[in-house]
Amino acid sequence: MFPADEQLEPQGRKKLAIVQRCLRHADRCWSSPALRAIQTAEALQLDAIVEPMLRECDYGRWSGRSFDEVRAQEPEALAEWLRDPEAAPHGGESIVGLIGRVAAWLKTQNGMRGVAIAHASVIRAAIVHAIEANPRSFWRIDVAPLSVTALSGNGGRWTLSAIAAVVVLFYDIMLVGIFEKVDFIYFQF
Repeated sequence: MFPADEQLEPQGRKKLAIVQRCLRHADRCWSSPALRAIQTAEALQLDAIVEPMLRECDYGRWSGRSFDEVRAQEPEALAEWLRDPEAAPHGGESIVGLIGRVAAWLKTQNGMRGVAIAHASVIRAAIVHAIEANPRSFWRIDVAPLSVTALSGNGGRWTLSAIAAVVVLFYDIMLVGIFEKVDFIYFQF
């Protein structure tokens, strides 16, 4: 489904306790303005500042529709969007636009330490920017629900430090994937 602004599901709240212990030492916390991101921050007992730059990708007229529905009704447009990171056939934001927005936010965070509660698309965009990957690689990054992606910054240059379910080390920016519908989450300790 192309997300609209769904709330956090009850089973997601239960699984947040596992992640909560790892994030208590953050100096700052930011959250996407989406309802489930704010609920994730609250469930983690983090005092998050709502940051509009961390909002989900704007899926335009596809918001709230399932992937299968869009594929059935607009197969050429969907194929173009998946193939070309500059395309925005849905009337929303292109992947290149999303990466640019997230990169601009990261630029303001250099030298700061904190946690960002964000969507998988925002985390993918941060990774693509940090490793200076081609925007076409965006779709080749899988971000699991409640995973933690750690980035370290040095003079405006970001490095992907870790992707894990549980954080042992604390980095400059940790992007926390919000809980999205999933049947099972397994945490390896």
